Amino acid sequence: MIAYLSGKLVFKDPTYVIIDVGGIGYQVKISLQTYSKIKDEEAIRLLTFLHIKEDAHTLYGFKEESEKRLFLLLISINGVGPNTGLMILSSLSTEEIEHAILSGDVATIQAVKGIGVKTAQRIILELKDKVGKSGSADLHTPLGFLKTSNKIREEALQALITLGFPKALAEKNITLILKKTNGEISLEDLIKASLKTP
Repeated sequence: MIAYLSGKLVFKDPTYVIIDVGGIGYQVKISLQTYSKIKDEEAIRLLTFLHIKEDAHTLYGFKEESEKRLFLLLISINGVGPNTGLMILSSLSTEEIEHAILSGDVATIQAVKGIGVKTAQRIILELKDKVGKSGSADLHTPLGFLKTSNKIREEALQALITLGFPKALAEKNITLILKKTNGEISLEDLIKASLKTP
């Protein structure tokens, strides 16, 4: 229904953006992959998917065609809704997901919060013949490494809570990773690492 949005980036968060299109502000849920590729662009164009439920109309946005394609494949699997699809795309890069599917790596997909063994197996089984055909190879571009400040800790915490983590667990994971990296980690990588911490 809405294939893409092109407008002014009004607000950016690791889990969503607000885009002003002709005076109307659209709130669009995004993955960490898209967040890392947006940088601080003023004018922005995101490919979108509109998910309609009885009680909500939710827009999901993607910077790259390959990510949107993979998202649509993931949500075609029984038991994988749009929020779970976004969680997978936030925890792993497009290439990592495709590689895991093609090599039958259940453990990598199961490591994503909310994905059980059966769902991981189903994703691999049903998508094995569908991924990798378009040869998507947009390489992951990390955000510049930043000395960790309270702002990054706060933004990471907010993103994890939005993604469904209990606050106490999110805080514990963030602290653990900041200790390991001596605070030299980008916001995107901090969130990613926190998602993978058991």
